[in-house]
Amino acid sequence: MPDLLFCYAVFLKRDTTEEHGWKPYMLLCLKIHREAHLPSCYPVKRKPMAKKTTLVNPPSWRHDTVLPLPQEVTSAAWAVDAACSGNPGPMEYQAIDLQTGAQVFHFGPVYGTNNIGEFLAIVHALALMEKRGIKDKVIYSDSVNASLWVAKRQCKTKLEHNDKTEPLFQIIARAEQWLRTHQVQTPIIKWETKKWGEVPADFGRK
Repeated sequence: MPDLLFCYAVFLKRDTTEEHGWKPYMLLCLKIHREAHLPSCYPVKRKPMAKKTTLVNPPSWRHDTVLPLPQEVTSAAWAVDAACSGNPGPMEYQAIDLQTGAQVFHFGPVYGTNNIGEFLAIVHALALMEKRGIKDKVIYSDSVNASLWVAKRQCKTKLEHNDKTEPLFQIIARAEQWLRTHQVQTPIIKWETKKWGEVPADFGRK
């Protein structure tokens, strides 16, 4: 309806421009424009949208992986991640081989927190690599807290220790014991989510 009012005003005053010039015509149009609440005809400056990198699966220049990995990421690695429905809640974690895309291991669900899952996933990967004699791979994790806990050989969770969480705390104790009795030589690399997208071990529930 506002568009019709605007066009009608233009129609009524189309013949006044020759006699009085364009100024009265334009003032009338602007008045109708404001009263009818028409959208502004002036361009609105908008912030440019951030460009999102789209990776080909796999990139044509890579022959060492079946996954869409960024150039900076090595395929000689396992990526780990955890997921938790609620915090705390049912938690699970897994590892993915970045060369083959295969799931290396999966654990859960068990009642816990996401940070605990991230911590246990790293320790699980470290222990399994040592058991299999794997010395040419790295571990990617997107959790800063979990990596710090591994470095300090202690899971500094604030989760309440009670009957419900007792099974998980037994697993945590075994993980901490493993860290105290083994020398960690496998590099643990921060997965840069903002730059590379979700870690390949992500459960896709965000």
